[in-house]
Order: sequence, then C-alpha cells, then structure tokens
Amino acid sequence: MLTRQLGRDGPEVSAICFGAWPIGGGLGAVPEQQGIATVKAAIEVGMTFIDTAEGYQTSESVLGKALKGLRDKVFLATKLSGPEHSSERMNNAVENSLRTLGTDYIDLYQLHSPQPQWPIEETMAGLLKLRDQGKIRYIGVSNFSAEQTLEAMKYGPVHSSQPRYNMIWREAEESVLSCCLENGVGVIPHSVLAKGLLGGKHQPGHRFAPDDERTRFNFFQGQTFEMIHRVTERLRSWAEDNGRDIVQLAIAWTLANPAVTSPIVGAKSPEQVYHNAGAADWSLSASDLQEIDGIMTGLSVAWIKD
Repeated sequence: MLTRQLGRDGPEVSAICFGAWPIGGGLGAVPEQQGIATVKAAIEVGMTFIDTAEGYQTSESVLGKALKGLRDKVFLATKLSGPEHSSERMNNAVENSLRTLGTDYIDLYQLHSPQPQWPIEETMAGLLKLRDQGKIRYIGVSNFSAEQTLEAMKYGPVHSSQPRYNMIWREAEESVLSCCLENGVGVIPHSVLAKGLLGGKHQPGHRFAPDDERTRFNFFQGQTFEMIHRVTERLRSWAEDNGRDIVQLAIAWTLANPAVTSPIVGAKSPEQVYHNAGAADWSLSASDLQEIDGIMTGLSVAWIKD
C-alpha cells in the first residue's frame, strides 16, 4: 500500500489507517480470534497505521494480542478518552494503554476530545513530558476545532488531527481541513463510512443489535434514514458504474482531499480489510468529484446521538 507523510515533518504512514474501534465491540460483539485475524489481515495488506483508544471497549486488549511479534511493523495510535486531562490521569492512562497494548511506546498519542476545563498549556506540557520519557513519539488531537488546534500548537508540536469527515458530514472542510493543510498537521478523518451509512448494507427499517451503538443515532431512524438511503443508493449506482462499490468510493473520496493523510476505516473481518484496501489506488478526478457533489446536493443531516 502507498504511504503518505503524517504532517509536515512526521513519519510515513499507510494511505489507509486501520480503525480498531469495531473489533472492540463498538458495532456489536466481535469474537476475539476474529478481531485478531482482522488486525493481521490489515498488516498483511500494508495497512500498518492502526488507530484505537482506551475508550474503545476491548479494542486495545485485542490489539495487544494481535500485535505480539508484530509491534515493529505498525505505527500505533491510541487516545486519552474521558473528560479529565490532569497529569495524573494522563500518566495512568498511558501506562494502562502501554500495558494493554503490550508495548513500551505509543507512536501517536491523541487527545480524544477537547476539554476546555483543563488548560491546554498544562495538557500539552504533560504530553511533552511523556514524549521526552520515550513513552509516546508524536502528539495528535481528535474532534478539535481549528481554533482549538491552533491553541494547542502554541505549546508544542501537533502532528495530526482526527475530525469527523465523510461524504455526508463535511463540516470539517469549513475550517479544520484548511487549517491543518496550512499548518502542516496531518488529517486522519474518522467516521469515513458514516457508521455504515456509506457501507451499502443496511436498509431503512433495519434493527441493530442492542449492543450496537447505532441504535442511538438519529440518522438510522425513520424518515431521516430513508432520506439518506435514497442518496446513498445513487452513490452506490455511481460507484458500480465505475467498477467499484460505495465503500471504496467513500474511502477514495476522503483520500482525494489534499488535506487528508490517511482516512481511518474500521473493519470486523479480514474480508472487509481486503476490500477496504482496494480503495487506496482509486484516484477520483475533478469531474468525478463534481458528479458526486451533484448527487449529494441538498442532503443535510444533523449528527445526533441519544
């Protein structure tokens, strides 16, 4: 798989990042051995940039088992989740992640969300200390606005930003992506498949398992789901006319943005990994993107979780 540089002076990482949220159970339970096989498939196809978080249920522990003997082959990212950014909390979280992941360093350590009640100057100082101790190598942020990202950069290097970004929710284009491009911050967008809306699998009326968090999102319910589905069916047809499918289209579309380094794409099976990897070599033209914009015109959906 092709690689891209993470930020202005960061390392080379795979053009698609393996998102380890699903193997932790975010979309319903995944058998541990299946999760391990999925991680190994990602490494096999060159998807060696792996993203997780301490808050992703069992994701870190599954990764720890999958990466035994393979740690040096991956660029491993995790996140500090939760509302507390005190030094004690951060230090404990890093130690827990190191132990669970079975490693003595984390390549990219990210703040999962901004927490304005904790001064960012102090938070960054804590991250820099962890870096100087060799426990983390690079620093990233997730779900930060452009203003919050620039504020963090006053106190230390920020190599990556992880905004929500996909064909349906494009708010990040308004300021976050341009800010990152101008300031040499790599963008590793999450929710590239829009929780499965861009997966082409689920029809309106589908009932998710109780342990699947999609039961709590407004856009998988009623008329909102029906409206989105009408648009995604047109996207599916467009992709098939071009010899692909909607999943690979969703991935290739994010890769076409010059601000994006590596879209984070989750998978629950080796088969899904192999299929996702096929999007890395699909370069959408300017006219392709214009046609897609035409299909998306008028679609506006709020992201609401009960």
